Amino acid sequence: MPQLTEARLRAIKKSGRIERFHDSGGLYLELSAAGGKHWRWKYSFKGKEKRLSFGAWPDVSLKDAREKRDACRKTLKEGTDPGKEKGLAKPGHQHAGIATFQVVADEWVRNQKNVWVETHAETVESRLASNVYPYIGEIPIAEVTPQDVLALLRKIEERGAYEVAKRVLGICSLVFRYGVAIGAVGSDPCRDLRGALVPRQKGQFAALTKPKDVGVLMLAIDEYKGSGVVRAALKFSALTFCRPGEIRKAEWTEIDLEQKEWTIPAEKMKVRVEHRVPLSRQAIEIIESLRPLTGHGRYLFPGPRGVDKPLSENAINVSIRIMGYSKDQMTAHGFRSMASTLLNEAGHDPDVIEAQLAHTGADKIRAIYNRAQYMDRRRVLMQAWADYLDELRSSAL
Repeated sequence: MPQLTEARLRAIKKSGRIERFHDSGGLYLELSAAGGKHWRWKYSFKGKEKRLSFGAWPDVSLKDAREKRDACRKTLKEGTDPGKEKGLAKPGHQHAGIATFQVVADEWVRNQKNVWVETHAETVESRLASNVYPYIGEIPIAEVTPQDVLALLRKIEERGAYEVAKRVLGICSLVFRYGVAIGAVGSDPCRDLRGALVPRQKGQFAALTKPKDVGVLMLAIDEYKGSGVVRAALKFSALTFCRPGEIRKAEWTEIDLEQKEWTIPAEKMKVRVEHRVPLSRQAIEIIESLRPLTGHGRYLFPGPRGVDKPLSENAINVSIRIMGYSKDQMTAHGFRSMASTLLNEAGHDPDVIEAQLAHTGADKIRAIYNRAQYMDRRRVLMQAWADYLDELRSSAL
């Protein structure tokens, strides 16, 4: 017996979570976390449970939705999958056009696992399962709106996890871009949400992002009284803004002073794609100063246990604490946020910045393309960044 009426549909209000309101014959209205109302029809074909989308209410009325359901039920009785009959599944890709967000995301993750390190894959899967799937996982990806995504991001921000919200937005964007590539969705709704997130105040990777504070930090590094190797690693971290693990495991064989480049092998990268780092004049000076100290060993920045063992994982963070910065002010990983923020504020091309941060590596072909396309501009960027750090240091004297 039908359960829904147009009056009841008008009375349904958003609750911040996904809810379902059933009619009859498998037809139901799904309320998204953002308040969108979408018609769904649940059916089985050859023992497999499936769902079709009939559009959004009120564009598709209750009467229209029931007519669509009845037509599909007739097709189903004739032994044909209604999804394919209606042209909702395109040849060559069984999910195109009718895939939920989770179906597309799961497929994207499976395809990326051959280039991701295991820990990164686990992090992505965990963030999707905890923060995304409960809100938009069962919505057809073509019907997910920017407001749907923003609603789940707000839930994350309410926990104070601002950095996680930023990362989740990036993951969702990559899923949608994959969806565009396979024909499951027309565009990426995340592209208009970059400025909607609450700026992170405190988090796992705290960073100094005000020019005056950065100048004082660079002076503090100059005056650091601990190990000369650690002091050099701190300066190199600021100049190259690579990940802490990449810095401490940098090897002499990876440095090409003629080309003024540091090539990080794919197996050392978070996403398994080789990364080239243009070396500024200041970075080369640091390398040359290290040669008499560590050039006879494997690593640029060896630890105290021997020249063939890199600095410990906590060496940079410990030195930052010794300089007087708390974990809520600055971290080893914070050099990346520091550079990204100030370079963007200075008006440098965001695509070039992202390429240098190695944030494009999730798509191997795109990553290789960007390395070739932006290399000359990245050289200019890295020298400009090094010169800017010198200016900030001088202004802090």
